[in-house]
Parts: sequence; C-alpha cells; structure tokens
Amino acid sequence: MKLSDHQLHRLSIAGRTASSLSLLGVATIFVTFCYSPNFRSPTHRIMLMNAFYNLFDFIATMISVSGPIAGDESGLCRFQAFCLQMFPVADVLWTLAMTIDVVLVVFYHYEPEALRKLEKKYFAVITTLTFIPAFVFLFVRNAENGPLYGGVTFWCSISPKWVLFRIIFYYGPIWFIIILSFVLYLFIAREIFKLRHELMLTRNDCLALSSTASASNGSVVRTQEDHDGKSFETRIVRRHQSGVSMRKFLLMPFLFFLALLTTWVAATINRIYAFRYPGQEPYALMVSVAALNSLRGFWNGIIFVTLRSKGRR
Repeated sequence: MKLSDHQLHRLSIAGRTASSLSLLGVATIFVTFCYSPNFRSPTHRIMLMNAFYNLFDFIATMISVSGPIAGDESGLCRFQAFCLQMFPVADVLWTLAMTIDVVLVVFYHYEPEALRKLEKKYFAVITTLTFIPAFVFLFVRNAENGPLYGGVTFWCSISPKWVLFRIIFYYGPIWFIIILSFVLYLFIAREIFKLRHELMLTRNDCLALSSTASASNGSVVRTQEDHDGKSFETRIVRRHQSGVSMRKFLLMPFLFFLALLTTWVAATINRIYAFRYPGQEPYALMVSVAALNSLRGFWNGIIFVTLRSKGRR
C-alpha cells in the first residue's frame, strides 16, 4: 500500500515520540543505577547492560522514515537497518538472561556473586549472536533482489524481497526465545508453588541480591527438610541489610517479559498480514507497530525504578 506524505508524517511522529520516551527511559536507568545503591540487584544490572543496547535501538527508530527516504544504498538506511537487526534481538536475549538468573536462584540457589560472574558470559554470547548476522547482512545482495537491507515503509531493515531471511534471522529467533522464556516461567511458577511454605515468602523476607549485601552480615541460614527428605537452605536477610524482595526478584523479569511480549505481538501480526496480503497492511496497524516497537525503553525504565532493592534500615 502506497502511503501518502501525510500518513508517512504521522507514522514518523508516532515512532519518534515513542522513541523519545524510550530514550528518556534509558537515561533514567543509567542515572538511577549510578546514583542510587538501591538499584543494584542482578536483574537491575542486566537491565542496565540491556539499556546500552537499547540506546542504539531507539536512535535507529528515531531516524524513522528518514531511512527509507534516503534510499536503500544510503549510509543512513544501512545504519538504521543494522541497528534494527542487531539490537531488538539482543533485547530479547537479555530478557532470556534475566529468566535464566531466576531459574538459577530458584532451582540451584545461586548466590549474587555467582550471578555476577555470568554477566560477562551473557555479554559475550549475546553480542556475538546478534552482531555477526547484522554485520554480514550489510554485504549481502544479488541481482534479483538487490541489497538485503532496504526500506520497509517506516524504517530500514531486512527488505521484503528477502522474506525468508526475515523469518529465519529475525522473527523466528525472537519468538523462539519468547516461547522458551515463557516455558521457563511456567517451571519457575510450579516450583515456587510447591515450595511456597518452605520458602516462607513473607513481606519481610529478602534475598541478598544487591551488590552491597553479604551472606555473612546479619543473615540467618535455616536448613530444612522437605517431604522427600531433601535438605535445602532458606536465607532470610535482616531488615537492616540491603537485599531484594523475593517477590520483586521474581516479578521484575516477568514484567520485563510482558513488556517485550506486548511489543512483538503487533509487529508479528503486521508481518503475517503483509506476507498474506502483500501491500495491503492496515495503516492503523502500521502506526501501532511504529509506536509499540519504539516504547520498549520507556517500559523498561518504569520497571527499573518501580521495583527497587531494599536499602539499609
């Protein structure tokens, strides 16, 4: 569907407004983490690292329709396409990393220091998996379809002529990771439900999961035995110690996951519709994609500052 100049202008306004809010959310994460010790849990740290990736993502969405207007061969379009290939996929992978942290704490009783050691591995794996294809695609082209990166209505990404690549290297991995995260949360919920009495998740119970907390400073370790005869430890941190509520530790990654899910539902519906009815995508759906895809950083910022660690008392 050929859009009028007025429709393209409205699309750019929707995308750039949402991108501005997301950049504000990213800045909020940076400033809050740097100046407040109450935002230093492992999940907060992962969200901080993800915010660096989000920064380039939302710079690209801020470019909006200027990328396609500049032309497929322009540096602006190619930069925008590279960013929108690499960083949204990285965002989904960082969400999976947070889910893995929750799994390690709930099932394997990982301590904060052990979780922090995993951060470099997360960074290396996520950067490698996302950078290599995004960079290689800059050089992929053929005589029939032209360059792999090209204009797609309101920004540049994988060209519609390369639809198979779009499925294999973009929507396929994203939805695989989203579904995997959802399955892991089902196992986590089942385990928490089984151990809800043993874990004693009261309002005052905390996990020593902020960087300023230590297991040996004012904590009580209680060894109990479950109905199968297996022993486990429940660590209750006293109120004067920094820590993060178990509920908040579980809730933060889940809210992050829900924000991610909301973002990708509209984009995927739009892509399926475009595949089924080429050139007939509803304009209202395009506007929702332009806005929702650019709002992830805004929701991340709200989640980051809302669910803080407990400070010293």
